[in-house]
Amino acid sequence: MTTGQATAETPVTQDTYALSGRDRAFGLIQRHGATAVLVLLLVVGSLSFSRFPTGENLGDIAITSSFPAMVALGMTFVIITGGIDLSVGSVFALGGVLAAYAVRWGTVAGLLVPLLVCGAIGLVQGLLIARVRLAPFIVTLAGLLGARGLLLSISHEGATTYLIPHGSVLARLGQGHLFGLGYPVYLTLALFVVGGVVLQRTGFGQAVYAIGGAEDAAALMGVPVARTKIVVYVLSGMLAGLSGTLNAARLSSGVTILGTGMELDVIAAVVIGGTLLTGGAGSVSGTIAGVLLLGVIQNLINQIGDLSSSYQQVVSGAFLAVVVVAQTYLSRARRL
Repeated sequence: MTTGQATAETPVTQDTYALSGRDRAFGLIQRHGATAVLVLLLVVGSLSFSRFPTGENLGDIAITSSFPAMVALGMTFVIITGGIDLSVGSVFALGGVLAAYAVRWGTVAGLLVPLLVCGAIGLVQGLLIARVRLAPFIVTLAGLLGARGLLLSISHEGATTYLIPHGSVLARLGQGHLFGLGYPVYLTLALFVVGGVVLQRTGFGQAVYAIGGAEDAAALMGVPVARTKIVVYVLSGMLAGLSGTLNAARLSSGVTILGTGMELDVIAAVVIGGTLLTGGAGSVSGTIAGVLLLGVIQNLINQIGDLSSSYQQVVSGAFLAVVVVAQTYLSRARRL
């Protein structure tokens, strides 16, 4: 039988090609819808506000979005496996406090201590989820409370704010600029490039997708389910800790009140970027588009002037609701 020849069991009809085309269209909308909306908002903002398209304003959007983007990168891996990590907001704040606390022993300590501690929190959560088979929601909710409690203990119930010396290597890492963009922006872009390669081009990335698509089937195929889950939660914890460290370096202090509600913003960005909450589908490019989309919305609200920043939460919630409904419809349509 030659290639492309139809058989009695699998007849190729015009309807088959139409369904295939519709399936591809639905897939493109699901994967790149956030990017299309982001481009539209950039055009509308540029035409509506003279200050919006300036290099200074776009640089501000990039630097403020870089910190949640790092956290969202780790969350993308977690959600693709079908899990969730509610601890990232507290871990983000803990990373900043630990960096400011440990920098007294040198820059290396200021970087390594938060990474090790936050990675250890992710490791414990991953072991409980993968080995003990506890629900990710409960485990990471406990991690949220535990990380916040550790933060308060280190800072004496928030009464002590540890400072990062001006001019130190760690401070320059958070505050330095190159070609008009802060160092954290370049580091975030590098992490997303690496994350994209790992997710799309490695066996580990394929295991992440397989677990989210059908965990039992993945286990039967020999995919190391438990190990992969543990790694993604360690990755999520370390990226949240790194983001908190760089944010503390930018602010020159470990602010204890940061990170509250950050986990919800990050989850919203990941889902808006096309990653399914049920797992098995998603991309890091969609995630960065989702993060930037929320950042642009916040900036446009600030450009209006007579609206408070709280409207950003309303718009983010509305976007998330619309995206989840759209994802559900598209998934059903593709299955049909």
